Amino acid sequence: MVTQRKTTSPAAAVEAVDTRYLETLMGYNARRAALSIIEVFMERMSVYGLKVVDFSVLSLVAHNPGITSRQLCSTLDILPPNLVGIIASMDRRGLIERRPHPSDGRAMGLHLTEAGQALMKDAEQTAADLEDDATSRLSAQERKTLIRLLQKIYL
Repeated sequence: MVTQRKTTSPAAAVEAVDTRYLETLMGYNARRAALSIIEVFMERMSVYGLKVVDFSVLSLVAHNPGITSRQLCSTLDILPPNLVGIIASMDRRGLIERRPHPSDGRAMGLHLTEAGQALMKDAEQTAADLEDDATSRLSAQERKTLIRLLQKIYL
């Protein structure tokens, strides 16, 4: 039996990509916005030797002296084995120190060292500057509203 091939006309060239449908999706828009910020964030944090998760961990330790690894994992949705390496790296760099937890004899609280505090002061200023740059087309009120609306999705 002989099968006949369908002949098709050559595909038309796409002159302008239609993204209207994707632009109606929350995930698409959130991801595009995040990618545009994260790319620059990673470049600017590289001078401090920090990745996105490193910055988040150090920021939480800076603003919550004595925080435990369990609390960090829960807050950042990090698996404990992954956090162990992050903490070990920060400890080797002299950015954090472990101290006995005041009420839980099994836990250790994490604290920034003086070097960690100095680094985070600079890194958080860099992050604030980046946020200003990345959201320069928004008013201060629009920034607050956008953050509040995004948090309604994940909190």
